[in-house]
Amino acid sequence: MKRSACLIFNPVAGQGNPELELEMIRALLEPEIDLDIYLTTEETDADELAQAAVKRGVEAIIASGGDGTLSAAATPILGRDIPFGIISRGTANAFAAALRIPNTIDAACQTILQGQTRYVDAAYCNGKPMVLLAGIGFEAETVEMADREAKKRFGMMAYILAGVQQLRNLQSFEVEIETDNKIIKTSASAITVANAAPPSSVLAQGPAGIIYDDGLLDLTIVAPESKAGAIAATFHLLQTASTSSAAERDDIGYLRANQFKINAEPPQKVVVDGEIIGKTPIQVYCVPAGLKIFVPFDQGPTPTEKLDGLPNLTVEIKESQEE
Repeated sequence: MKRSACLIFNPVAGQGNPELELEMIRALLEPEIDLDIYLTTEETDADELAQAAVKRGVEAIIASGGDGTLSAAATPILGRDIPFGIISRGTANAFAAALRIPNTIDAACQTILQGQTRYVDAAYCNGKPMVLLAGIGFEAETVEMADREAKKRFGMMAYILAGVQQLRNLQSFEVEIETDNKIIKTSASAITVANAAPPSSVLAQGPAGIIYDDGLLDLTIVAPESKAGAIAATFHLLQTASTSSAAERDDIGYLRANQFKINAEPPQKVVVDGEIIGKTPIQVYCVPAGLKIFVPFDQGPTPTEKLDGLPNLTVEIKESQEE
């Protein structure tokens, strides 16, 4: 008997021909999987379709679209033992890249057909599911500037162009970051909290690699004092990401925890998995082994913590909650 799966397909994702792409997916998967196919619309999001599939008792959910579609489709299966397949067709495809899932339709479908799964972490940010990362400040402003029309026309270049434009308006803000055991206060231009992130998610690359199955989140603080400093810090993060080494500049800090409470003054825009969700404050917490995903096995190096050198830095060690 064939396996059954619900395929949630976003027809407006990416720059390809959605009809041909859906036809290709069906040709590859349907000989071995009984597919129940649903398309997202402006009125019906991927999370609604996935929730209905869970209620029907589907054996697996497969999502095809960009990072926003993947995050939404994963919502109803967080903490459930339902395998999740990823066929990326978006602009950045950062989640697939972070998990080493192939970025072609053929190879992504083969990954699903092989049936190898592993558990990876997920997270919630202000009650919204997060499989990738939350960006505060510069990254959120850049994502908002790179609208759907720009991404459709320019692809990944839309983010680069928006980032260059946003440098003209680069501003720092005061931020307070609270973990289970400390409260950190500093100045920053960008804060990124990552559950998983590929090297291309530059502002998340403070640590020497981000582990997506350790029950922890990785926070990176970028605090340049000028536009030139911002460019230098970004270039440094590109270099460290390519060599899997930790950032060493004084205007870059990072730490790891299972949850963060973050407040900024003035309040800053927040982007989660490529979608603007509002402004700070936010609370982000990890859901260890929250997703069961069709994915090749890979394990990155263990990141460390570095806060020294950040501007206006104070660190308050909290008293233990244990009696």
